[in-house]
Parts: sequence; C-alpha cells; structure tokens
Amino acid sequence: MAQTIQGIRGMNDVLPQESSRWQFFEQVTREWLAAYGYSQIRMPIVESTHLFIRGVGEHTDIVEKEMYAFEDSLNGEKLTLRPEGTAGCVRACIEHGLLYNQTQRLWYTGPMFRHERPQKGRYRQFHQMGIEAFGFATPDVDAEVIVMLADLWPRLGLSGMSLELNSLGDIEERAAHRAELIQYLEGYIDILDEDSQRRLYTNPLRVLDTKNPALQAMAENAPQLIDFLGEASKSHFETVKALLDDAGIAYTLNPRLVRGLDYYNRTVFEWTTTQLGAQSTVAAGGRYDGLVEQLGGKSCPAVGFAIGIERLMLLLEINEVAIPAQLPDVYVVHQGEAAARNAFTVARQLRAAGLNVIYHGGSGSFKSQFKKADQSGARFAVVIGEGEVTSLTVNLKTLIGEQQGKQEIVPQDQLAQVIRSI
Repeated sequence: MAQTIQGIRGMNDVLPQESSRWQFFEQVTREWLAAYGYSQIRMPIVESTHLFIRGVGEHTDIVEKEMYAFEDSLNGEKLTLRPEGTAGCVRACIEHGLLYNQTQRLWYTGPMFRHERPQKGRYRQFHQMGIEAFGFATPDVDAEVIVMLADLWPRLGLSGMSLELNSLGDIEERAAHRAELIQYLEGYIDILDEDSQRRLYTNPLRVLDTKNPALQAMAENAPQLIDFLGEASKSHFETVKALLDDAGIAYTLNPRLVRGLDYYNRTVFEWTTTQLGAQSTVAAGGRYDGLVEQLGGKSCPAVGFAIGIERLMLLLEINEVAIPAQLPDVYVVHQGEAAARNAFTVARQLRAAGLNVIYHGGSGSFKSQFKKADQSGARFAVVIGEGEVTSLTVNLKTLIGEQQGKQEIVPQDQLAQVIRSI
C-alpha cells in the first residue's frame, strides 16, 4: 500500500462542512464592496522577488524572514509567493496604465504566503481580502475605508470590534523622529532583545511594537511620532478623526501602532478583537502615498486595507453566527434501469428550471435512497419507478415543512412549476 502524503504544515484544507462559512463571507463582502463602488482585480500568486523587496521593505520581517522566495530552475528568475496584496496590485495598475489621470477603487481576494510558526489564526498560507483606493489624497477617503469596515461587521453578524488609530506623518517627519528614536533606544541597548537589536538601525519604529513584557516601559516612554507631525499631517489626521466622530465610530489613539510594512504614511489603523487571543488584529491598513512612485509609476496617493479571512472565520464560529444553509431543493430517487435513465433527464430539466437537484447516483433500494434524501436536507423527493416512466409522471414527496410526508402524482412536464408553487 502506497504511503499517504500529508498537507504542508501551516497550509490548511477548507473542508465541505467549513466552506459554507467562507461562501457566506464571500457573498456578503461582494455586496458590501459593490455598495462602495469597488471593482475586482485579480493578480498572480507569484511575483518577482524584487517587487516585494522594493515595495514591502528590505528590512521588514516579511522580506528578511518570512517570504517564500525561490529561483525558477528553468530560467533563473527570482520569484516569490506573494506575502501580501498591495505591492502586486500597484504593480498591475502601473503595468496596465490604470492610474493615468484617473482614480481607481479596487478589491482582491486570495491566498498569501509567509513562513511563520503556525498557530491558531496565523498560518503559512492564509487568505486576505484587500481594497486599494488610488488617486485620492484627501482625508475623507481615509475615513471612508475605515467606515467601510465598521459597516461590514454587522453585515457579518459580528460585534465587539475595536478601532486603533495613528498617524505616521510624512517622510521628513518620520526621518526627524527616527533620528531621535534611535538615540533614545541606544540608551537601552543592554536590555533590547535580539529582534529589537536587529531592528534598531534598520526599522526602529518596529521596536516600539515589541510584545516583550520586559520592554513595555521603555516603549511607552519613547519619543512619539505624532509629536513630530507638521501642520499638513496634523490637519489631515484631525479631519480623519472628525469624520469618524461624525460617523459615530469610536477609536483609540495608539501612538505605537506602526504597521509592519515600510510603505505606509500618515493614517494607519487596525480593527481588533479580544476573542482571538494573541492574533487580535482582524483588519488593518492605511495610507501609502509614495508606493506607486517607488515601484516605477508616477506619483499617486493611495489608501487601503486587508482583512484576515481565517481570523474572521474563527470569529463567525466563536460567535455562532447563523450561516444560511445551502441545501438542495430536490433529491431524485429511482428504481430500475429505465427509471434511472428517465430520472437523469428529469434532474437536468429541473436544474434548467433553476432548481438545485441531487440525482441519486448508482442503484440501491428505495429505503436506502430515501435515507440519503433525508440526509441531504432537500425539501422534496422526486420518485421515479417503472410505472412513472410509462406514464411520464413522478411521485413528488415533501420531506420538510408543514406538509412533510405529503405525496402527489405530478406530470413530468409540470414538475418544476408545481415545486415552485408549494
């Protein structure tokens, strides 16, 4: 007997009993995105490694430690399984001229890949839904994308989400803060852990995002970027906050919220929950006005976010959100060779009329077939035997509802109409 092959650690199958929750999320979000005027874009899973080095940041954890990067053995190209969606979306927009003298509201969804230690809510293959709004420099669009998520949670039947907000300012402001922050952190070099020492001169903002309990007091007292903001950045941020206030959306200002990607500027935000333990961030994003130019396009302001779908699936499960059942309308039961052929045709006719139909494959006694019909959750069983083949009728049996158990003989050419009328 051949040895079985196991799935790769941290890359999970979504089984049939779980997929209805994913389909519910996909249906709700498609309607939600349409309500805000977003159009779908689909990008490849594999991109040039250089895209992420330039776009995400050479000294980020993603590029340094987490990317699935490899050399194509056929042509020597350096390729990477995408660790996030924004860089690929920007690349596609530049390549296909989508940003030239126009605005774009785009969304995408699919798998992303990071080589992390797998744990609940954090996987090596994970799925995100992201949106990107290009060509909008004003703070009202920052506020709108945050409000979008506030509108999504009740559509999904979720509550208890918290919003954290910060501003990273512009390049010059971050440079001034960076210099003072490094000087401050150098005073604590002896207590910095290995990760913080590695980031000290390459990505010092991320030192403030440490989860190490021994470094919390140091991080709390560090120079805050928000104190370095100029008038334009302050005004932008104040308008975002005012619009959120107008919308009745509560938020917490978190000066240590810096995000793990280099391309962000000005507004950054996270929606979090207390229900998932350490993996508390469910959606996050912000403004990235310099990324398009950094990747070879003309300067173009942009803002967006990404949602962690696996974490939302966990929340739907924890909160016991009722997922609409996707059940068949009809289960077709048959007995005998001629009946099986006739039942096959009847099933196709019912599907053509817009009904969801399971045709009983193979043979089996009426008793065993009815058992499977009950298990399927179908509202009706259509029963065809030799007599029904001759008379071109079916025995229609109601399996669910007030008329459960009711049977009637129905001409085959009227069957779909009768089922719809019940």
